[in-house]
Amino acid sequence: MVAPPVAPESPELPARRRRLSRPVLLRMALAVAGGVLVYLSFPPRPLWFLAPVGFALLAQVVFERRARAGFGYGVLFGLGFMVPLLRWTGEFVGLIAWLPLALACALMISIGTTAMAAVSRVPGWPLWAACLWVADEALRGVFPFGGFTWGKVAFGQPEGWFLPLASLGGAPLVSFAVVLTGFGLFWILKNWKLGLPLVVAPLLIGFVVPVGVDPSAGTVTVAAIQGNVPRAGLDFNAQRRAVLDNHVKRTLQLADDVAAGKVKQPDIVIWPENSSDIDPFRNRDAAAVIDAAADAIKAPIAVGAVVVDRGDGLPRNTVVLWEPGKGPTDTYTKRKLQPFGETMPMRSFFRLFTSTVDRAGVFQPGSDPDGFVMGPAKVAIDTCYEVAFDSVVRDTVTAGATIIAIPTNNATFGYTEMTYQQLSMSRVRAVEHGRAVVVAATSGVSAIVEPDGSVTQKTGLFEPGALVATLPLRSQTTLATWLGAWPEWVLTAAGLVALALGFTRRRKDSNGAAA
Repeated sequence: MVAPPVAPESPELPARRRRLSRPVLLRMALAVAGGVLVYLSFPPRPLWFLAPVGFALLAQVVFERRARAGFGYGVLFGLGFMVPLLRWTGEFVGLIAWLPLALACALMISIGTTAMAAVSRVPGWPLWAACLWVADEALRGVFPFGGFTWGKVAFGQPEGWFLPLASLGGAPLVSFAVVLTGFGLFWILKNWKLGLPLVVAPLLIGFVVPVGVDPSAGTVTVAAIQGNVPRAGLDFNAQRRAVLDNHVKRTLQLADDVAAGKVKQPDIVIWPENSSDIDPFRNRDAAAVIDAAADAIKAPIAVGAVVVDRGDGLPRNTVVLWEPGKGPTDTYTKRKLQPFGETMPMRSFFRLFTSTVDRAGVFQPGSDPDGFVMGPAKVAIDTCYEVAFDSVVRDTVTAGATIIAIPTNNATFGYTEMTYQQLSMSRVRAVEHGRAVVVAATSGVSAIVEPDGSVTQKTGLFEPGALVATLPLRSQTTLATWLGAWPEWVLTAAGLVALALGFTRRRKDSNGAAA
């Protein structure tokens, strides 16, 4: 039997395929570009206004797409955002930490963009899509491994008009406003009468919201000590005594400057996280030099120390209140520990890929959010990683704090952007809770932050320093502090309701087409 002749392929088919692929490639490029623009909006660059532009590009590629396309474009957007943002995680351990973490974060973002595509047919899409972004950030705050909030959009806005919104609804409201503005920019092309208010309203509200800075509970003179470390890297604390001695030495120098009348006598002194990795409760020499520093400066010192529990023999990341003439009188133990650093989830599994996991610690978390009474101030203590989590910081403020201290150690991340990203979180927290913030870092950047989020003093990286400032103590409760997680819950619920409506509309459309 002779086979029938095969008709030659139409010359139109390759051209048609090319026409179909070019828009897809363009959307892929726009998705990556949108993520990169959001990254560029983060400190140390004061380019906060790029974030809405980045989200406008995201809207362009996910609106009226299938959920599957929303997922794919979301991964590309997330990679464009997270790969450069999280480069600091691989500074001393290489790609094994950096790229998998960035990919995991991108996949989490793609959950939100999938939902955004699914609600494309719901009226008022920009509003619901922005709510879904907040829902996605809420998910990333708890999953996996207790959550990883780096990349929360609000943390890129310490310089912009959106920042005052933190005092109304915390970081979730700031993120919502930024994303809504970006989606509004996109919507202007479709209906400028509806899109323009979406752009103008968040900016205008943020611009006019007042931020309280008055010293309603008095003032306090604070000193933040940055003693520096012998060297950057994962083995920065190999010379633990040298780190402690550096902080003692810089405190003694400050005491000399006070005696000479060069600077004001501080009421309280904040040392960084890990300023004493030698347990002062077990090591008399360490206790003796801290005693000497406290006696010389004539003020209580909050000392970041690694303390080994006498019961289970396991370490705690602890801040010790050390008072002149009295010694240690109180402690705060870090409650939110950093996975893959202070703790190692699924250690045996991840050891299959790299032995670096055994560098991670076995620290145990604390449970008490109460800070210290130091001189005239009630000081909230939020150690390093804790500043990234809304509920952790709020708990320390609602315990009665009139000022916030952020002892931190960023020496393991070298000269990367990590320390600037973390400082931006501290600035958002200042506005969110209406409190001045004192950031004390082992190697930088230490900073003095006013309740309006402005930085009045800061140090450089890897240089010793002492910042002394008189700051307002505030007892007022901002609306954001009072509401707590409610803004995030409400916005998340609104997004999920819209998602349910989106699935309902798609089902009806499918049934109608079938009929």
